[in-house]
Amino acid sequence: MGAIVAFVVLLILALMILMSCIKIVPQAHAYVVERLGAYQQTWSVGLHIKVPFIDTVAKRVNLKEQVVDFAPQPVITKDNVTMRIDTVVFFQITDPKLFAYGVENPIMAIENLTATTLRNIIGEMELDQTLTSREVINTKMRASLDIATDPWGIKVNRVELKNIIPPAAIQDAMEKQMKAERERREAILRAEGEKKSTILVAEGQKESAILEAEAEKQSAILRAEAEKEKMIREAEGEAEAILKVQQATADGIRMIREAGADEAVLKIKSLEAFEKAANGQATKIIIPSEIQGIAGLAASAKEILK
Repeated sequence: MGAIVAFVVLLILALMILMSCIKIVPQAHAYVVERLGAYQQTWSVGLHIKVPFIDTVAKRVNLKEQVVDFAPQPVITKDNVTMRIDTVVFFQITDPKLFAYGVENPIMAIENLTATTLRNIIGEMELDQTLTSREVINTKMRASLDIATDPWGIKVNRVELKNIIPPAAIQDAMEKQMKAERERREAILRAEGEKKSTILVAEGQKESAILEAEAEKQSAILRAEAEKEKMIREAEGEAEAILKVQQATADGIRMIREAGADEAVLKIKSLEAFEKAANGQATKIIIPSEIQGIAGLAASAKEILK
């Protein structure tokens, strides 16, 4: 009975040892295996069996890209301004063996390396250049860190400056400068708006004056045409009236001649024709010389001149 119990115990121990020797490496991971304290191999994804009591898993390595946010580091610019900058580093382990044996504490090593590299880069820049050159700083830091961490089996994919915190006095000065710049832009926009408004008003007044002048011109042309038409009609009426008077006078003289009147009678009729032509408005009438010789017509000429 005791032998059976011992056998069962041994069987259970064997099964436990066998189970402990079976290892399954998950996706995006790698195991560094040592044999008797020395590096043996690196297990990738899948099922693996190690030799009991001889092989050991020295390090389990995560191959996924990792993000480390480091605390703000004090740095000094070229123009002796002290500021604090915190960085974010994106890295990935490419060689598990180098990562396991390259450096004791890889994360601390990356943090210290990031701080020293950042100080070197910022020390070559002035404050204004530092605040406006994030992309340049990120690129330089990534290149430097990638080269330095390559012997540790680490690849630095990206470095980002998370915050740049200048001193309080610098922040106040920057805020005042930004406020002044905003006020300047506001004044410029207001002046441009007033300028455009003035131009539009002037153009409107100009167009209004042009339209008024054009209207006055058209009105003057219409008035001139109406006046011209009136004068033409009056002239035509006067000409027609004179023509009718002359025609009547000629008809009268012709009738007198046909009746056998002498020369004196014809001259008297001529004076009567002059009287009608004057229409009572003339102040002076010029009488032909041959009519002036007739003494008997003096009284008639006097009446006409009144």
